[in-house]
Amino acid sequence: MTLNENQSALILEIDEAGEVSINIASGDHDGLTAKLCQAIAMKLQEEEFQAELLGMIEE
Repeated sequence: MTLNENQSALILEIDEAGEVSINIASGDHDGLTAKLCQAIAMKLQEEEFQAELLGMIEE
């Protein structure tokens, strides 16, 4: 996948142990989309938020 300069993406990967890793791909690492992805990635590392998301997908 090729990203334009104004695009960024979160890449979520789960390993065999069930651990989730979060990576960010961006056409502009200092742009707004990259900063939003960074903020979301930080939020995804919070246990309470993870539990909330898991609850949402289990419904």
